[in-house]
Amino acid sequence: MYRNHYLIVKCRIMNDLRNSVQLIGDLGKNVDFKQLENGNALARVSIGTKEIFKNSKGEKKVDLQWHNLVGWGKVAEIMQVLFEKGKKVAVKGKLRHRTYEDKEGKVRYQSEVVVNEFMLL
Repeated sequence: MYRNHYLIVKCRIMNDLRNSVQLIGDLGKNVDFKQLENGNALARVSIGTKEIFKNSKGEKKVDLQWHNLVGWGKVAEIMQVLFEKGKKVAVKGKLRHRTYEDKEGKVRYQSEVVVNEFMLL
């Protein structure tokens, strides 16, 4: 009986981890907010995360990575009000890859985190 319970709990935890992204960093710009024709809200912003380490020579190095964040609906509306360039935030969401065609007709690829939870730090 306990083994079955353990497997059920383990499956629930693993389902929660599936395509889950958590980031803590600094907002790189103010939110680009749009109210779409269908009434849905869309917010886009970037977040910078940094990792500090020492290289083989013992020198301190900083690796800065930028991530695109997207919020929809109520999340987007709240992001627009609370997010400002330079603020530190923690976000949780899922990773999404998409393609689009730019003005010159080239196919572009973009990865972004679709935010479903966040906290100002």
